[in-house]
Amino acid sequence: MKILILHDDVAPDAPPDVQDGLAQVNAVAAALRGLGHEAHPCACTLDLSALEQTLAADRPDLVFNLVESLAGRGRMVVAVPLLLESLSIPFTGNGSAPTFLTANKLTAKRLMGGASLPTADWIELDPARRHVPTHAADGGVFPRDATWIVKSVWEHASIGLDEDSVVTVATREQLESEVEQRLPSLGGEGFAERFIDGREFNIALLEDGQNPGVPEILPLAEMRFEGYGDSKPKVIGYRAKWDESSEEYRRTVRRFEFPPDDAALLERLRLVSCRAWAAFGLSGYARVDIRIDMNGEPWILEVNTNPCIAPDAGYAAAVARAGMDYAAAIDRIVDAALRRALGNQTG
Repeated sequence: MKILILHDDVAPDAPPDVQDGLAQVNAVAAALRGLGHEAHPCACTLDLSALEQTLAADRPDLVFNLVESLAGRGRMVVAVPLLLESLSIPFTGNGSAPTFLTANKLTAKRLMGGASLPTADWIELDPARRHVPTHAADGGVFPRDATWIVKSVWEHASIGLDEDSVVTVATREQLESEVEQRLPSLGGEGFAERFIDGREFNIALLEDGQNPGVPEILPLAEMRFEGYGDSKPKVIGYRAKWDESSEEYRRTVRRFEFPPDDAALLERLRLVSCRAWAAFGLSGYARVDIRIDMNGEPWILEVNTNPCIAPDAGYAAAVARAGMDYAAAIDRIVDAALRRALGNQTG
Protein backbone atom coordinates (compact mmCIF):
# COMPACT_ATOMS: atom_id res chain seq x y z
CA MET A 1 0.00 0.00 0.00
CA LYS A 2 0.92 3.61 -0.47
CA ILE A 3 0.89 5.20 3.00
CA LEU A 4 1.31 8.88 3.77
CA ILE A 5 2.62 9.58 7.29
CA LEU A 6 1.21 12.88 8.51
CA HIS A 7 3.06 14.56 11.37
CA ASP A 8 3.66 17.91 13.05
CA ASP A 9 5.84 20.41 11.21
CA VAL A 10 9.02 20.47 13.31
CA ALA A 11 11.26 23.54 13.26
CA PRO A 12 15.03 23.05 13.76
CA ASP A 13 14.87 24.91 17.08
CA ALA A 14 11.72 23.14 18.32
CA PRO A 15 11.63 21.99 21.97
CA PRO A 16 12.45 18.34 22.76
CA ASP A 17 8.83 17.21 23.05
CA VAL A 18 8.26 18.34 19.45
CA GLN A 19 11.59 17.03 18.16
CA ASP A 20 10.69 13.61 19.55
CA GLY A 21 7.94 13.46 16.95
CA LEU A 22 10.54 13.03 14.21
CA ALA A 23 11.94 9.91 15.87
CA GLN A 24 8.40 8.58 15.90
CA VAL A 25 7.95 9.33 12.18
CA ASN A 26 11.25 7.68 11.24
CA ALA A 27 10.47 4.54 13.24
CA VAL A 28 6.97 4.19 11.79
CA ALA A 29 8.27 4.78 8.25
CA ALA A 30 10.95 2.12 8.67
CA ALA A 31 8.41 -0.35 10.06
CA LEU A 32 5.96 0.26 7.22
CA ARG A 33 8.66 -0.16 4.59
CA GLY A 34 9.80 -3.35 6.28
CA LEU A 35 6.21 -4.58 5.99
CA GLY A 36 6.35 -3.98 2.23
CA HIS A 37 4.47 -0.66 2.11
CA GLU A 38 5.47 2.52 0.31
CA ALA A 39 5.73 5.12 3.09
CA HIS A 40 6.18 8.89 2.69
CA PRO A 41 6.32 11.38 5.61
CA CYS A 42 4.44 14.66 5.22
CA ALA A 43 4.61 17.61 7.65
CA CYS A 44 1.31 19.36 8.40
CA THR A 45 0.78 23.05 9.01
CA LEU A 46 -2.30 25.21 9.52
CA ASP A 47 -2.65 25.36 5.73
CA LEU A 48 -5.26 22.59 5.41
CA SER A 49 -5.93 23.56 1.80
CA ALA A 50 -2.33 22.67 0.97
CA LEU A 51 -2.74 19.37 2.79
CA GLU A 52 -5.89 18.59 0.83
CA GLN A 53 -4.02 19.28 -2.39
CA THR A 54 -1.19 16.98 -1.31
CA LEU A 55 -3.66 14.21 -0.52
CA ALA A 56 -5.36 14.66 -3.89
CA ALA A 57 -2.04 14.54 -5.73
CA ASP A 58 -0.52 11.60 -3.81
CA ARG A 59 -3.75 9.57 -3.54
CA PRO A 60 -2.56 7.40 -0.63
CA ASP A 61 -4.31 4.14 0.19
CA LEU A 62 -3.97 5.00 3.88
CA VAL A 63 -2.78 7.84 6.09
CA PHE A 64 -0.78 7.05 9.22
CA ASN A 65 -1.81 9.95 11.41
CA LEU A 66 0.88 11.09 13.86
CA VAL A 67 -0.28 14.71 14.10
CA GLU A 68 -0.35 15.92 17.72
CA SER A 69 -0.77 19.65 17.04
CA LEU A 70 -0.76 22.20 14.24
CA ALA A 71 1.58 25.17 14.56
CA GLY A 72 2.14 24.11 18.16
CA ARG A 73 -1.54 24.35 19.06
CA GLY A 74 -2.88 21.20 20.70
CA ARG A 75 -6.49 22.22 20.18
CA MET A 76 -5.99 21.92 16.41
CA VAL A 77 -5.27 18.18 16.60
CA VAL A 78 -8.85 17.34 15.58
CA ALA A 79 -8.52 19.22 12.26
CA VAL A 80 -6.60 16.46 10.50
CA PRO A 81 -9.02 13.59 11.34
CA LEU A 82 -11.91 15.85 10.33
CA LEU A 83 -10.29 16.56 6.96
CA LEU A 84 -9.47 12.90 6.33
CA GLU A 85 -13.01 11.85 7.22
CA SER A 86 -14.47 14.47 4.87
CA LEU A 87 -12.30 13.06 2.07
CA SER A 88 -13.11 9.42 2.97
CA ILE A 89 -9.42 8.58 3.29
CA PRO A 90 -8.66 5.72 5.72
CA PHE A 91 -6.33 6.70 8.55
CA THR A 92 -4.82 5.14 11.64
CA GLY A 93 -5.68 5.85 15.23
CA ASN A 94 -8.91 7.45 16.33
CA GLY A 95 -11.56 9.42 14.49
CA SER A 96 -12.38 13.07 14.98
CA ALA A 97 -15.01 12.51 17.70
CA PRO A 98 -12.81 10.52 20.13
CA THR A 99 -9.90 12.82 19.34
CA PHE A 100 -11.88 15.91 20.36
CA LEU A 101 -13.47 14.26 23.39
CA THR A 102 -10.06 13.38 24.81
CA ALA A 103 -8.00 16.35 23.57
CA ASN A 104 -10.13 18.77 25.57
CA LYS A 105 -9.49 17.59 29.13
CA LEU A 106 -12.61 19.26 30.53
CA THR A 107 -14.82 17.58 27.94
CA ALA A 108 -13.10 14.30 28.75
CA LYS A 109 -13.76 14.75 32.48
CA ARG A 110 -17.42 15.50 31.89
CA LEU A 111 -17.77 12.39 29.75
CA MET A 112 -16.00 10.28 32.35
CA GLY A 113 -18.31 11.63 35.04
CA GLY A 114 -21.34 10.72 32.95
CA ALA A 115 -19.96 7.24 32.30
CA SER A 116 -19.17 6.66 35.99
CA LEU A 117 -15.48 6.49 35.25
CA PRO A 118 -13.29 7.69 38.15
CA THR A 119 -12.07 11.24 37.53
CA ALA A 120 -10.83 13.64 40.19
CA ASP A 121 -12.84 16.74 41.13
CA TRP A 122 -11.93 19.88 39.26
CA ILE A 123 -12.47 23.63 39.13
CA GLU A 124 -12.97 25.64 35.93
CA LEU A 125 -12.54 29.37 35.49
CA ASP A 126 -15.80 29.86 33.61
CA PRO A 127 -18.49 30.39 36.28
CA ALA A 128 -21.21 29.07 33.96
CA ARG A 129 -19.53 25.67 33.78
CA ARG A 130 -17.78 25.50 37.14
CA HIS A 131 -17.76 22.07 38.74
CA VAL A 132 -18.24 21.96 42.51
CA PRO A 133 -16.23 19.19 44.21
CA THR A 134 -18.68 16.37 44.78
CA HIS A 135 -17.14 15.14 47.99
CA ALA A 136 -16.91 18.53 49.72
CA ALA A 137 -17.72 17.87 53.36
CA ASP A 138 -20.69 20.23 53.50
CA GLY A 139 -22.15 19.65 50.04
CA GLY A 140 -20.48 22.36 47.98
CA VAL A 141 -18.30 24.60 50.16
CA PHE A 142 -14.76 24.86 48.80
CA PRO A 143 -12.54 22.37 50.70
CA ARG A 144 -10.03 24.39 52.74
CA ASP A 145 -6.34 23.56 52.37
CA ALA A 146 -6.99 21.06 49.59
CA THR A 147 -4.14 20.23 47.23
CA TRP A 148 -4.67 20.84 43.52
CA ILE A 149 -2.71 20.53 40.30
CA VAL A 150 -3.04 23.19 37.60
CA LYS A 151 -3.25 21.80 34.06
CA SER A 152 -3.72 22.92 30.48
CA VAL A 153 -7.13 22.25 28.93
CA TRP A 154 -5.72 21.41 25.50
CA GLU A 155 -1.96 20.88 25.58
CA HIS A 156 -0.45 17.46 26.15
CA ALA A 157 3.13 16.16 26.55
CA SER A 158 3.09 17.79 30.03
CA ILE A 159 3.17 21.28 28.52
CA GLY A 160 3.16 23.80 31.37
CA LEU A 161 3.21 21.02 33.96
CA ASP A 162 5.85 20.66 36.67
CA GLU A 163 6.16 20.39 40.43
CA ASP A 164 5.14 24.01 41.01
CA SER A 165 1.83 23.18 39.31
CA VAL A 166 0.82 21.51 42.58
CA VAL A 167 -0.69 24.11 44.91
CA THR A 168 -2.43 24.17 48.29
CA VAL A 169 -4.94 26.98 48.77
CA ALA A 170 -7.68 27.91 51.22
CA THR A 171 -10.22 29.55 48.88
CA ARG A 172 -11.65 29.17 45.42
CA GLU A 173 -10.50 32.69 44.58
CA GLN A 174 -6.90 31.80 45.39
CA LEU A 175 -7.12 28.71 43.20
CA GLU A 176 -8.60 30.64 40.29
CA SER A 177 -5.78 33.16 40.65
CA GLU A 178 -3.23 30.34 40.48
CA VAL A 179 -4.81 29.09 37.26
CA GLU A 180 -5.07 32.55 35.69
CA GLN A 181 -1.45 33.48 36.26
CA ARG A 182 -0.30 30.25 34.59
CA LEU A 183 -2.48 30.58 31.46
CA PRO A 184 0.35 31.83 29.17
CA SER A 185 2.31 28.62 29.78
CA LEU A 186 -0.81 26.46 29.44
CA GLY A 187 -1.75 27.43 25.91
CA GLY A 188 -4.30 30.01 27.05
CA GLU A 189 -6.75 27.72 28.86
CA GLY A 190 -6.32 25.96 32.16
CA PHE A 191 -8.13 24.34 35.06
CA ALA A 192 -7.37 22.89 38.47
CA GLU A 193 -7.81 19.25 39.43
CA ARG A 194 -7.63 17.61 42.84
CA PHE A 195 -4.10 16.28 43.17
CA ILE A 196 -3.95 12.51 43.65
CA ASP A 197 -0.79 11.77 45.63
CA GLY A 198 -0.01 8.13 44.90
CA ARG A 199 1.18 5.55 42.40
CA GLU A 200 0.94 6.26 38.67
CA PHE A 201 0.27 3.72 35.91
CA ASN A 202 0.31 3.86 32.11
CA ILE A 203 -1.98 1.38 30.37
CA ALA A 204 -1.31 0.86 26.66
CA LEU A 205 -4.17 -0.51 24.56
CA LEU A 206 -3.92 -2.01 21.08
CA GLU A 207 -6.93 -3.12 19.07
CA ASP A 208 -7.17 -6.90 19.03
CA GLY A 209 -6.35 -8.30 15.61
CA GLN A 210 -8.80 -11.17 16.08
CA ASN A 211 -11.63 -9.15 17.63
CA PRO A 212 -12.25 -5.85 15.82
CA GLY A 213 -13.07 -2.97 18.12
CA VAL A 214 -11.88 -4.84 21.21
CA PRO A 215 -8.68 -3.64 22.92
CA GLU A 216 -5.82 -5.85 23.98
CA ILE A 217 -4.30 -4.59 27.21
CA LEU A 218 -0.52 -4.57 26.89
CA PRO A 219 1.64 -5.12 29.99
CA LEU A 220 0.90 -2.44 32.56
CA ALA A 221 3.68 -0.02 33.46
CA GLU A 222 4.14 1.88 36.70
CA MET A 223 6.11 5.12 36.80
CA ARG A 224 8.18 5.00 39.98
CA PHE A 225 9.27 8.19 41.73
CA GLU A 226 12.62 7.06 43.09
CA GLY A 227 14.13 9.10 45.88
CA TYR A 228 11.18 11.47 46.13
CA GLY A 229 10.64 12.66 49.69
CA ASP A 230 7.33 13.72 51.19
CA SER A 231 8.00 17.36 50.29
CA LYS A 232 8.61 16.72 46.59
CA PRO A 233 5.34 16.40 44.60
CA LYS A 234 5.18 13.24 42.52
CA VAL A 235 4.47 14.68 39.07
CA ILE A 236 5.42 13.44 35.61
CA GLY A 237 6.05 17.00 34.45
CA TYR A 238 7.84 18.48 31.49
CA ARG A 239 11.32 18.04 32.98
CA ALA A 240 10.61 14.43 33.92
CA LYS A 241 9.57 13.66 30.37
CA TRP A 242 11.95 15.70 28.26
CA ASP A 243 14.94 17.14 30.15
CA GLU A 244 17.49 14.32 30.23
CA SER A 245 19.83 16.39 32.40
CA SER A 246 17.23 16.89 35.12
CA GLU A 247 16.89 15.06 38.43
CA GLU A 248 13.21 14.43 37.64
CA TYR A 249 14.08 12.67 34.37
CA ARG A 250 16.55 10.35 36.10
CA ARG A 251 14.31 9.56 39.05
CA THR A 252 11.07 8.71 37.24
CA VAL A 253 11.58 5.10 36.26
CA ARG A 254 9.23 2.77 34.40
CA ARG A 255 8.75 -0.76 35.69
CA PHE A 256 6.68 -3.75 34.58
CA GLU A 257 7.32 -6.09 37.51
CA PHE A 258 4.79 -6.25 40.35
CA PRO A 259 4.41 -8.29 43.54
CA PRO A 260 1.56 -10.84 43.81
CA ASP A 261 -0.29 -8.47 46.15
CA ASP A 262 -0.86 -6.10 43.22
CA ALA A 263 -2.76 -8.66 41.13
CA ALA A 264 -6.24 -7.41 42.09
CA LEU A 265 -5.25 -3.77 41.54
CA LEU A 266 -3.77 -4.51 38.12
CA GLU A 267 -6.92 -6.32 37.05
CA ARG A 268 -9.00 -3.37 38.20
CA LEU A 269 -6.83 -1.02 36.12
CA ARG A 270 -7.36 -3.22 33.07
CA LEU A 271 -11.12 -3.12 33.55
CA VAL A 272 -11.18 0.67 34.03
CA SER A 273 -9.06 1.13 30.89
CA CYS A 274 -11.39 -1.09 28.85
CA ARG A 275 -14.38 0.91 30.10
CA ALA A 276 -12.63 4.13 29.04
CA TRP A 277 -11.97 2.62 25.59
CA ALA A 278 -15.68 1.87 25.23
CA ALA A 279 -16.92 5.16 26.70
CA PHE A 280 -14.84 7.27 24.31
CA GLY A 281 -15.41 5.00 21.30
CA LEU A 282 -11.69 4.39 20.78
CA SER A 283 -10.07 2.37 18.03
CA GLY A 284 -6.61 1.39 16.82
CA TYR A 285 -4.47 2.24 19.82
CA ALA A 286 -4.53 4.47 22.89
CA ARG A 287 -3.10 4.94 26.37
CA VAL A 288 -4.86 5.54 29.69
CA ASP A 289 -2.95 7.16 32.56
CA ILE A 290 -4.21 6.39 36.07
CA ARG A 291 -3.26 7.45 39.60
CA ILE A 292 -3.95 5.36 42.70
CA ASP A 293 -4.83 7.27 45.86
CA MET A 294 -3.84 6.36 49.40
CA ASN A 295 -7.00 4.26 49.76
CA GLY A 296 -6.15 2.16 46.71
CA GLU A 297 -8.77 3.83 44.50
CA PRO A 298 -7.91 4.48 40.82
CA TRP A 299 -8.44 7.88 39.17
CA ILE A 300 -8.05 8.44 35.43
CA LEU A 301 -5.64 11.29 34.73
CA GLU A 302 -5.89 11.24 30.96
CA VAL A 303 -7.08 9.23 27.97
CA ASN A 304 -4.65 9.68 25.08
CA THR A 305 -5.93 8.77 21.62
CA ASN A 306 -2.61 9.57 19.95
CA PRO A 307 0.12 8.40 22.36
CA CYS A 308 3.71 8.68 21.25
CA ILE A 309 4.91 5.45 19.64
CA ALA A 310 8.55 6.42 19.22
CA PRO A 311 10.91 3.52 20.01
CA ASP A 312 11.97 5.10 23.33
CA ALA A 313 8.43 5.92 24.47
CA GLY A 314 6.34 4.06 27.01
CA TYR A 315 3.96 2.61 24.43
CA ALA A 316 6.79 0.94 22.52
CA ALA A 317 8.18 -0.35 25.83
CA ALA A 318 4.82 -2.01 26.56
CA VAL A 319 4.80 -3.53 23.07
CA ALA A 320 8.25 -4.99 23.63
CA ARG A 321 7.27 -6.24 27.08
CA ALA A 322 4.37 -8.11 25.47
CA GLY A 323 6.92 -9.95 23.31
CA MET A 324 5.67 -8.21 20.20
CA ASP A 325 7.87 -6.85 17.44
CA TYR A 326 7.51 -3.09 16.86
CA ALA A 327 6.66 -3.64 13.20
CA ALA A 328 3.99 -6.18 14.18
CA ALA A 329 2.31 -3.54 16.35
CA ILE A 330 2.42 -1.04 13.48
CA ASP A 331 0.86 -3.70 11.25
CA ARG A 332 -1.95 -4.18 13.80
CA ILE A 333 -2.58 -0.42 13.83
CA VAL A 334 -2.78 -0.36 10.03
CA ASP A 335 -5.16 -3.35 9.95
CA ALA A 336 -7.43 -1.69 12.52
CA ALA A 337 -7.59 1.45 10.38
CA LEU A 338 -8.55 -0.53 7.30
CA ARG A 339 -11.24 -2.43 9.21
CA ARG A 340 -12.71 0.83 10.52
CA ALA A 341 -12.75 2.32 7.02
CA LEU A 342 -14.47 -0.77 5.64
CA GLY A 343 -17.02 -0.65 8.45
CA ASN A 344 -17.76 3.02 7.70
CA GLN A 345 -18.38 2.16 4.06
CA THR A 346 -20.73 -0.74 4.80
CA GLY A 347 -22.37 0.69 7.95
